[in-house]
Amino acid sequence: MSENREVILITGASGRIGFKSAEYFSQQYQIVGFDVFLAGQLPDVEFVPVDMATDESVKEGLDLVKKKYGKKIASVIHLAAYYSFASSESANYDRITVKGTERLLRGLQEFDVDQFIFSSTMLVHKPTSPGIKITEDSPVDPTWGYPASKVKTEEAIHRERGKIPAVNLRIAGVYDDHCHSIPLSNQVQRIFENSLEAHVFAGDITHGASFVHMDDLIEALALCVAKRKALPPELTLLIGEDVTFSYDQLQRMIQAQIYGREWKTWSIPKPIAKVGAWVQGHLPLMKPSFIKPWMIDRADDHFEMDITRAKNVLGWSPKHRVDKGIPKWIEELKRDPVMWYDENKLKAPRGLATKRL
Repeated sequence: MSENREVILITGASGRIGFKSAEYFSQQYQIVGFDVFLAGQLPDVEFVPVDMATDESVKEGLDLVKKKYGKKIASVIHLAAYYSFASSESANYDRITVKGTERLLRGLQEFDVDQFIFSSTMLVHKPTSPGIKITEDSPVDPTWGYPASKVKTEEAIHRERGKIPAVNLRIAGVYDDHCHSIPLSNQVQRIFENSLEAHVFAGDITHGASFVHMDDLIEALALCVAKRKALPPELTLLIGEDVTFSYDQLQRMIQAQIYGREWKTWSIPKPIAKVGAWVQGHLPLMKPSFIKPWMIDRADDHFEMDITRAKNVLGWSPKHRVDKGIPKWIEELKRDPVMWYDENKLKAPRGLATKRL
C-alpha cells in the first residue's frame, strides 16, 4: 500500500497529538512514526523506536526510512519534545527539544523534504493584558524552560534547515472532547473536589490563555501539508482560538456545570500562594498540589491571539471553542468520575466512585 503513497514522518508519534496526527494522515499518506516509547498500533503506520536525544538512534531511524521508503518525504511533523510541570527548568529541554531537532534536521539533509513543521508554543511570546492580542510579530520573551526551549529550537531550525521549507506553529493549549488538557483538567478537579484551591487564585482572575481543540489543530496541520508547495520557505503561524476566557470565567462555567451555581474566586497575593503550595508539597498527610511554587509567578500570564495570518495563509479558523467543551467534560465526569479521572491521568480521592452531586 505504501508504494503509491507519499511519506510523512511524525516524531513524538505515540503522544496524544502525534498519535492523532498519524491516524488522520494515514488515510492518505504512508506514515512513519518516531518515538522513544511506542504505545498503540495503527494499520499501515510504521512506528519506529527513536530516541531524539542520541545521534545513533536518530540516524538508525532515518536509515530505516531511507531503506524502506526512499529519500522523498512530503512532510516532517516534528512533535517530539520534553515537557514537564515538575520544575521550571531541566537539562532535558536542551538535550531533547533543542539538540534533538538539530540532529534530526542534519540527518534530513540527505533527503528530499518538501516541508518541516515544528510544534512550537504561544508561550514563547511576552504575556499581554486583556484586549491586547498577540501576533506572530509580537515580542518573544519566554518565562520558563519549556517555551525557552521552543525559542532556541525555532532558532536552530532557521540555522539548520538548509533548503527544507519550515513552518513554526505556535500552538495554544490543546484540549479535546474529553478534556485531556493538564491545566484545564486540574481546574475541573479542584472545583469538583471543592478544595481550598478551587476558591483562590494567585493573581489577576481577569487574565487567561488561549486554547485550541485537537480537531482544529489537526486541520491546521493538514492545511500546512496540503499547501506545502505554496507556502514561503519560512513561516510562523499562531494556532489557537481567537476568543480567550479569563480564569474567572472558566471557573464560573465549570462551577455552574458541576453544582448548578457559581461562587466567587478570591485573588490572593503570590507570596502567600507560594507558601501554601510549598506546604502542600512537603508536609506529610497533605495531598500534593498540582500547583508548584514556581508556577505561581506565571499563574496570571495572559495570552490571547490574533490568528489573522493563519486565516489568510492557510484558510484556517477554529470550529470549536473551549467554553462549548466544558459541558461535555462535566457530563462525562458526573457519569463516571473514576473513568474521567483515569482518562485525564488525575489521582482520584478516596470515595470518588460514590461521590454524588
